[in-house]
Amino acid sequence: MENIKEFLKRKDIVISPKRYGIEALGAMAQGLFCSLLIGTIINTLGAQLHIPFLMETVATVAGSDYTVGGLASAMSGPAMAVAIGYALHCPPLVLFSLITVGFASNALGGAGGPLSVLFIAIIAAEAGKAISKETPVDILVTPLLTIGVGVALSALWAPYIGKAAMSVGNLIMWATELQPFLMGIAVSVLVGIALTLPISSAAICAALTLTGLAGGAAVAGCSAQMVGFAVMSFSENGVGGLISQGIGTSMLQMGNIIKNPRIWIAPILTSAVTGPIATCVFRLQMNGAPVSSGMGTCGLVGQIGVYSGWVSDVAAGTKTAITGFDWLGLILISFVLPAVLCPLINMFLKKKGYVKEGDMKL
Repeated sequence: MENIKEFLKRKDIVISPKRYGIEALGAMAQGLFCSLLIGTIINTLGAQLHIPFLMETVATVAGSDYTVGGLASAMSGPAMAVAIGYALHCPPLVLFSLITVGFASNALGGAGGPLSVLFIAIIAAEAGKAISKETPVDILVTPLLTIGVGVALSALWAPYIGKAAMSVGNLIMWATELQPFLMGIAVSVLVGIALTLPISSAAICAALTLTGLAGGAAVAGCSAQMVGFAVMSFSENGVGGLISQGIGTSMLQMGNIIKNPRIWIAPILTSAVTGPIATCVFRLQMNGAPVSSGMGTCGLVGQIGVYSGWVSDVAAGTKTAITGFDWLGLILISFVLPAVLCPLINMFLKKKGYVKEGDMKL
């Protein structure tokens, strides 16, 4: 047993929830952002601003035409796998081999591809790390083992992991359509909490392919956390804090939350209010990339995702036009309500002595 522990330590193979559930998952979201999400944004900009270069075909592969954004989106599997490998401190030969693993697991996982990539890339990466530099022909053995394990598991597991992820996501979306008020609260609160915790709400939404009304509730919850913390801590953190939290991440407050968990009450209660307003009043839907559902106001990705969904729906004929009511809902849910409700609730908490000045200082 000691020999195994020593081997794992030497290979930097750390089997822990933090390594896989926080570091790898968070990195996967970044890989997804730098491929699928950026591709979606590029396509939306090209279509809405009528930029010819972004709208025309720049490559044709196996009979499929790709725009610049399309090429970026097509690389989502490899991008996620390499990002995971980077988080797991993979040596170069393992890291580069994960490109193939990511492509295979994402393609075979279908709509639930991101979750397939997460599981399979982790196993393939750790297997590659275990064999790396253990033989005199490392340049052959390490890629062969990494790719072999990854592709084999992709063939065996990815379709089932993908279907499981889709089933869970479909269940959440079905329940939200059936009970928009209660599920609006639940999805908004839970995804918002995940956004502030050191895990990736974006990766969770992507893995579960969370779109539709449930995706809209997720956008509401994430925005409540980011804009809420940014505005109610303005007196302590100024403009820099407003920007870094409002369009960066509310995760910056995690250290302060550990010191005084009560500072989290206002954003959570705000998300419990904005979630059902999003689902019941404005019928806010995320029909863009699922990863956008878990991004909130980070780089305005959540709002761009909602808008790109509107554009796609109009093009498909499922939506007649983008209305003023649509814009009102998006702006109120994403910015105005969190900016108003969160400080008001926090003011009450301060009067009760639960929160004091300086508790949210970054």
